[in-house]
Amino acid sequence: MQKTMVRDMTRGSVVPLLFRFAMPLFVSNALQAVYNLVDMVVVGNVLGKSGMTAVSNGGDILHLLTFIAMGFASAGQVLIARSVGEDRPEDIHRTIGTMFTLLLSTSVAIALICFGLRYSVLDWLNVPEDARKFTMDYMVTCIVGLPFIYGYNIVSAILRGMGDSKRPFVFIAVAAVLNIVLDLLFVMVLRWEAFGAALATVIGQGVSFVASIIYLYHRREAFGFDFKPASFRPDRVATRRLLALGIPMAIQSAAINLSKIVLTAWINADSVGNWNSALAGVYNKINMMAGVISQSFTTAGSTMVGQNLGARQYRRVNTVLATVLIVGAVMSLIGMAAMLIWPEAIYGIFNSGEDYMLVVGVLTLPIILNFWGSAFRSAAFSLINGSGRSNLNLAVAIIDGMISRVGLAALFGFAMGMGSRGFWLGDALAGFMPFVIGGTFYLSGRWREKQSREEPEDA
Repeated sequence: MQKTMVRDMTRGSVVPLLFRFAMPLFVSNALQAVYNLVDMVVVGNVLGKSGMTAVSNGGDILHLLTFIAMGFASAGQVLIARSVGEDRPEDIHRTIGTMFTLLLSTSVAIALICFGLRYSVLDWLNVPEDARKFTMDYMVTCIVGLPFIYGYNIVSAILRGMGDSKRPFVFIAVAAVLNIVLDLLFVMVLRWEAFGAALATVIGQGVSFVASIIYLYHRREAFGFDFKPASFRPDRVATRRLLALGIPMAIQSAAINLSKIVLTAWINADSVGNWNSALAGVYNKINMMAGVISQSFTTAGSTMVGQNLGARQYRRVNTVLATVLIVGAVMSLIGMAAMLIWPEAIYGIFNSGEDYMLVVGVLTLPIILNFWGSAFRSAAFSLINGSGRSNLNLAVAIIDGMISRVGLAALFGFAMGMGSRGFWLGDALAGFMPFVIGGTFYLSGRWREKQSREEPEDA
């Protein structure tokens, strides 16, 4: 296999390598967050609280539906990174073909199932009556574009696993710019309401996916995947390894997103006049922006940890984790300062009405806690994902995704009578659980143990 598409992260200074890999990821994630934010801002200023509720609820549903893409793409990235570190190009080829077939088929099946359940989903979420039409339009349109989201995640996992974070940035930049332009056209000019915002997102994602596939096809010789029909036939060993790591990661993603859906349903039920439902959208979007740094360094850290564990470079792993943790802490301090100094300016982005200025105290503490939770769990996930420990991902899924998040939200919201404020506080505090699990794993030293290449991990 030619090395032109592979970046070796087992040599050279760790910190510059990590930053060079993470910065394109940061810009990519920032652009993706921005074009998701644009939906909320544009629709909120045109349709008011009902539109914001629709984008918030529809976005929560979409995030839940991508749990398999997130989990298996992360698993594929780790497996490819380990194969690069161990110089096993045949494993890379098998992993790529298996990922394409399994994930794209799954995306179509999920889209069909969810379309059939679309009315029931709105009932389960307790969507306010005056926001149901907008939510339905947004949700159904995004469901149609689900294969594009899955496809883009596959290509990004392939490139990032090989150490290339620049090309995914280019593809998401195209999607972001296109989405913003079409958002303004469809919603503000053509007045297509929430449907227009969702359509802009789907078109942007579709163009991004097609562009990324064309790029991979023209450079197929550089990573040993020829795009012939036989190459897409799932390989037995690759499938077992992908399932062994991907299922716990997918469960983790699903559990976290499902717990957020539960919280959304509780918040909608507690909402008067779409008040808390609209605030939930603001809370989620600010946290999404805050997670940009965390996600970028988690992805970069996971790839570097995966390659260096494959090459048994343990000191470099320690440096990677320390760097990820320090960066997260610094950015959390900056985010906390911004929320305390300029809260009205930040909340005012979403709606120009003075009513949002009156509820600064409702969201500020949970958002600041989320900043710090993101910083700590970034280092934890870099180690957990990079080491390919499926059992730990399952533990995070159960403890963070359901027990802590739903349990703490119920404790503060129902038992202590705090309502929606308690739901947000429980969600924020649950974000620290991955750090507890990852920190325990690090101190145990088990991450240094070499895993089998032929069979998936059993424990």
